[in-house]
Amino acid sequence: MKPLKFITGALGALVFTLSLSLTATTASAQDLLSALFGDGPSFGSGKSSVSFSNRFRPGTVVVSFGDRRLYYINQRGSAISYPIAIPKGDARWSGVSRISQKRVNPSWTPTPSMRRENPKLPAFVPGGHPRNPLGIRALYIGSSLYRIHGTDAPWTIGKAVSKGCIRMYNEHVVDLYPRVRVGAKVIVTWKKFKSA
Repeated sequence: MKPLKFITGALGALVFTLSLSLTATTASAQDLLSALFGDGPSFGSGKSSVSFSNRFRPGTVVVSFGDRRLYYINQRGSAISYPIAIPKGDARWSGVSRISQKRVNPSWTPTPSMRRENPKLPAFVPGGHPRNPLGIRALYIGSSLYRIHGTDAPWTIGKAVSKGCIRMYNEHVVDLYPRVRVGAKVIVTWKKFKSA
């Protein structure tokens, strides 16, 4: 029993030390998990380069809710693939739109329906706050409330959890952000793609 107590104590001290080393402005659950276990995406389905249908033009963003992946077409027949969290239940949707704007450290204001569903939600979360559900980058889709954005809850990636938005790991949305221009075509579909 003593070795177990020692390991538990050492692990607790390590977690405490790592949590102190993260600054208040950048600390998040994702930072802590990454510090403890490495990059979140390395657990399995991270960012990768894949072969993709050559019918899509470079610069297009294809979001496959069926694959739970976002594909950025970087050249004909090739894409960068990122894991995503997708909408749940009645929040499911599909369509074609454009990126209407991009924001670094976006602020977040929950909708009235979100606050009715969860009265504990704050009325507003400023950009850059470690508990901001939009993470550190956001790409806005058309005139909708939907966004491709980071997250303060990286463990949700790969799951059906959102109210319609497309969630990414923060490090992935930072990688995608400069690649996608305002006006870029976004195709959101439930179709599954064969990619290698």
